[in-house]
Amino acid sequence: MGKAATLLLVALLAGLGPVEAQIDPGKPETGRFGNPTVIAANMRGYIYGVVKRVEAGELVLDKTEFGDNQPFKLEAKTKFTRDGKPSQLADLKAGDKVWVQIKREKKTGEMIAKKVVVGLDPTGAPE
Repeated sequence: MGKAATLLLVALLAGLGPVEAQIDPGKPETGRFGNPTVIAANMRGYIYGVVKRVEAGELVLDKTEFGDNQPFKLEAKTKFTRDGKPSQLADLKAGDKVWVQIKREKKTGEMIAKKVVVGLDPTGAPE
C-alpha cells in the first residue's frame, strides 16, 4: 500500500471514535401493540382501513390500498375480533381502524371478508 493510501486509511479510522456497545432496547412502552416485527408478519395478507359504514351484508372502508369507499361483502361465517376477543358485526362503528382478511369471489371478483380485526389480535394466526 502506498503512503497516500495509508495516510487516508489512518485519517478515516481516526475519525470513527470509540465504538459503543449495542444496548438492548428492552420492552416497548406501547405493549398493547406487541412486537411490531411479529405483528407485521402476522397481519401480512390483511387489508387495513377505517370503517366508513356498516350495513347488513357489507362493510365499507376508507383509506384502504384500493382507495376510499371500498366495499367488502360479509358472510354468516365472517369472524370478528376486537382486542383478541370474539366480537360481532354490531360492535363495529364508523371510525374503527380495522384489518380485514379477504378472499376474492372467482366469478365476480368481489372481496369477501373472512376475518375483521379491531385492535390487537394476540393469536396472530391468520386463517
